[in-house]
Amino acid sequence: MTFFSKDFKWGAATSSYQIEGAAHTDGRGASVWDTFCATPGKVKNMENGDVACDHYHRYPEDIALMKELGIQSYRFSLAWPRMFPNGDSVREERGFDFYNRLINELLANDIEPVITIYHWDLPQTLQDRGGWANREIVEIFADYAAACVEAFGDRVKSFITLNEPWCFSWLGYANGVHAPGVKDIDQAIAAAHHSALAHGVASRAMRAVRSDIKVGIALNMTNYRVEDENNAELMQLKGLMDSHINRWWTDAAVTGHYPENLVESYGETLEKLMLPGDHELLKVKTDFVGINYYSDSFLGLPDADTRPMIEGGLFPFTQRSKDNSPEPKTDMGWPITPEGIHDLVLRVSRDWPELGSIFITENGAAYPEGPDASGEVHDDRRVDYLTSHLEALGRAVNEGAPVTHYFAWSLMDNFEWAEGYDKRFGMIHVDFDTLVRTPKKSARIYATIIESNGESLKAVTV
Repeated sequence: MTFFSKDFKWGAATSSYQIEGAAHTDGRGASVWDTFCATPGKVKNMENGDVACDHYHRYPEDIALMKELGIQSYRFSLAWPRMFPNGDSVREERGFDFYNRLINELLANDIEPVITIYHWDLPQTLQDRGGWANREIVEIFADYAAACVEAFGDRVKSFITLNEPWCFSWLGYANGVHAPGVKDIDQAIAAAHHSALAHGVASRAMRAVRSDIKVGIALNMTNYRVEDENNAELMQLKGLMDSHINRWWTDAAVTGHYPENLVESYGETLEKLMLPGDHELLKVKTDFVGINYYSDSFLGLPDADTRPMIEGGLFPFTQRSKDNSPEPKTDMGWPITPEGIHDLVLRVSRDWPELGSIFITENGAAYPEGPDASGEVHDDRRVDYLTSHLEALGRAVNEGAPVTHYFAWSLMDNFEWAEGYDKRFGMIHVDFDTLVRTPKKSARIYATIIESNGESLKAVTV
């Protein structure tokens, strides 16, 4: 049995704020993450992306490492404030020049560039006007996305509008653990609605610039597992969480409507946000859906004595559940559930076939291992995570899931948002003092998987 077709693309992924650094270089404007990082108590050790991996200056070295590993496709994001420092129509050409150099270097090394238009680094000037909670962001984002396609669409053919809109809507505007740090559930609902609208409106604007591109969206998705499927309250909670995480953006793009249980739950708040014509704007042709998969989610109902403390929390549903996830867990505290990626891609292809092909836009694990005395990084747990997930993905592909790309998260250790530099997802170790790059064992194993087009997965052992 062959797992993957001969034209399957093996890749790695990063994002601009997490690796580029050069935060005050060549006219780059401030982003919400610059502001958030400078706010005491928001990020571990008050760390920030000012330098990060200094990819802005070291991209030729990083692309050479990709080439050495056999990486065929590279998913990266554009820093909005690097190209439009104030979030308006005034361009900073040095920012455009950087991405042109990056794209050209990738192509010179036979690596397919896949661009994410927005991976969370909103210009601070736009947040000052309400950010994603302000409806005007929809047209502003569409104009920005069209400008990106105009600049890079002659060489880049796959564009992702938004990365994980659930995260920047709910973590950014509901519980405030991500930038911009707002704690207001009405603003979170508005951000979720405006992000779905932005995908629809921007997709049309991008295709109006170039008809030969493919447009998708990258969503963090999961399978919800419950301890008792005969418990009506628990099954209702599972349905709400599934709509909250998995169905809001997929249903919107395919049908133009949000899941009915969320429409009912959000009530008047959502009703006020919906304007005539929104359903038509939400429904949009999508060429592929990106799935960011890390683990399944395990739901249980809280004990009776703890329920009163968590009812009425900022999250409308998650505060009614407890974490039932099994051991072992990664350094992020997430369970390891490789069968979940198999089940999820089959579910997406079955429930939303209109979304086209599937890219695994992120998949990986955080573990802390660094170089030993000989300079080697033996990250055996990451090797096991990657190989077990890829084996499960391969079985799903053989069962008909239309997966065409896989992007390991991440190419290198980087700035991990509110965790600062404490969590390491990279296949390449980065010494954040010297910025020296050291490929880990997982990078070498991944190179073997790529070279064999997945056939080595049948024999790999840690």
